[in-house]
Amino acid sequence: MKKKILISTGGSGGHVIPAKILLDHLFNSFEVIISTDQRGEKFLENTSIRKIKIYTPKLDNLYLLPLNLVKILILTIKSVFILKKNKINILISTGGYMSLPLCLAAKLLFIKIYLFEPNMVLGRANNFFLKFSEKILCYSKLLKKFPNKYLNKIVLIDPLVRAIFYEKKKKLTKNDKFNFLVIGGSQSANAFNYEINETFCEISKNFQIKVFHQTNEKNIKRLKDFYIKNNIESEVFTYRSNFFDIMNQTDLCITRGGASTLAELSLLNIPFFVVPLPTAKDNHQYENALYYKKNNSCWIIDQKNFNKIELKNMFFNILTNNNEYLEKKENLKKLNNQNSWKNVNQKILDLLNAN
Repeated sequence: MKKKILISTGGSGGHVIPAKILLDHLFNSFEVIISTDQRGEKFLENTSIRKIKIYTPKLDNLYLLPLNLVKILILTIKSVFILKKNKINILISTGGYMSLPLCLAAKLLFIKIYLFEPNMVLGRANNFFLKFSEKILCYSKLLKKFPNKYLNKIVLIDPLVRAIFYEKKKKLTKNDKFNFLVIGGSQSANAFNYEINETFCEISKNFQIKVFHQTNEKNIKRLKDFYIKNNIESEVFTYRSNFFDIMNQTDLCITRGGASTLAELSLLNIPFFVVPLPTAKDNHQYENALYYKKNNSCWIIDQKNFNKIELKNMFFNILTNNNEYLEKKENLKKLNNQNSWKNVNQKILDLLNAN
C-alpha cells in the first residue's frame, strides 16, 4: 500500500510552484493530497490532484492577533481531523504562515514532517518547525539564519524545476534578433514598466531586438502601444500557458529574485539581471540572486540604481562585447551539469522511503 502524503502550501507562487513540482515527483510513488489557501488556489487550477482548502490568517496585525490566534487554534483542530481522516503518513511543508495549522496538527499526531526551503534565507515558519521535522530539503548548506545545531537535517537537492524544462531544454530555432524577456510579476513595479521599455527604445536604434514583456493587467495596453509606436517587435502579456517556449527563445532576462524563476532560467542557461524586491521578507530575493552572482552567472541591480542610463550602458556592453555574457552562460551550464529530473526525483524518493 502506498504511503499517503499531504503537501502543505499556499500564498505566492514562490511556495506553490515548488509544491506542484514536488507533487509531480511524488505522484507515481505515493498517494498525494495538497492543501492551499485563497492566494494559492489560482496556481493549482489545472491540477487534477485532490485539494484541501485551509485559509490561515496572517499574524502580522497586532490588533487582530488574539482573534487570529484563536482562528489558528480552530484550524489546527480541523487539521487534526483532516490528517486522521485521510490517514496521512507524511506531511511536507513548503513554508509560510499557511502551513502553521497542519504542521501543528502533524506534530500532535506524531506524523513525520519534512520541510522544503527554496530560498537562501530560512523562512520563519520553517525555522519554527525545524526542530520537529525529520529533514529539510534545501539547495545549499549556506542558508542565512539556519541554526548550526540542525545542519544535520539538511538534504541537498538541485533546484526544483518543472519537468518540461528538462524535456524540451534544447533551444528553439530563433531569428537574428536579440531577445529580451522582462518578468515583472503580478506587482510589476514602475521600474519594470517605464524605465526598461524606454531603454529598449534607445538600444533598438542600434540593434535588432525583440522584447517579451510580462506585466500586470493595468500596464498591458500602454506597453503594447509604446512598442508599436517605436517599431519594436514585442509580445506583452500577463500570463502565458506556453511561457516555457518564450523562455526558450530568450537571450537575456530581467527579473525579480524568486527562487523558482531563477532556477528555470539557470537550467536553460539564460543569463539574467536580478532586481531584488526591496520589501521581500528577510531580503531573500537578494540572497537568492547572490547564490548565482557568487558563481559568476548573473548580474544584480539594486532597485535604487534601476534607471535608463544604467540599463542602457549594461545592455550596450552586452550587445557590443559579449565576452562577459558568454562567460555567464557557460557558468550556468556548469552549475547545472548534474541537474536532471531523474537525479532530483531519486533523491526525494530515497529520502521519503528511508523509514
